[in-house]
Amino acid sequence: MLDRVPIFTIGYGAREIDAFIAALQQQHIEFLIDVRSRPYSRYKPDFSRDALEGHLRRAGIRYVFLGDSLGGRPADPTCYDADGKVDYTALEQRPFYREGLDRVAHAYEQGRRVVLMCSEGKPEACHRSKLIGKSLAGRGIPVAHIDEHDELLSQEEVLPRLTGGQLSFFGDDMLPAGSRKRYERPASEADEDE
Repeated sequence: MLDRVPIFTIGYGAREIDAFIAALQQQHIEFLIDVRSRPYSRYKPDFSRDALEGHLRRAGIRYVFLGDSLGGRPADPTCYDADGKVDYTALEQRPFYREGLDRVAHAYEQGRRVVLMCSEGKPEACHRSKLIGKSLAGRGIPVAHIDEHDELLSQEEVLPRLTGGQLSFFGDDMLPAGSRKRYERPASEADEDE
């Protein structure tokens, strides 16, 4: 029995659109799942949602947006700590996140060649590895990160890049518990009424 196809991830980073499409084609990707909370790029307009969807369609790759459930900047204000950083532990417990993860797991079970896409070229700098990759690995789903040099790294191989080479005796518990960036916490309905 052959091993199942992993869930791939990629960040467009410094790539131009043609190099990006070539990296996807090298892995025979069928579906690109956009996990950016805000699917646009001021500096690389080819990666804004509408333009990207057109480029992918011409290359025979289907575009799916899941940034509302798997994005690194959730709309739910309870997913942020007091410093404005995303709390990955809180986010992992939210039904919308688990539903997005279930959709990715379903694609895996079907043997689909999918890639999760965000903007950061280096997988260790993105929630693709620190949050989604960790969650998928916890479900026993293999993850293959396409790094900034178009090399494949497993979730396990990204861990030393995340932790500066310091691995724990207890697995991946040294992974960051939240985002490295601070964001303005989204307003909740309760905040708006105050």
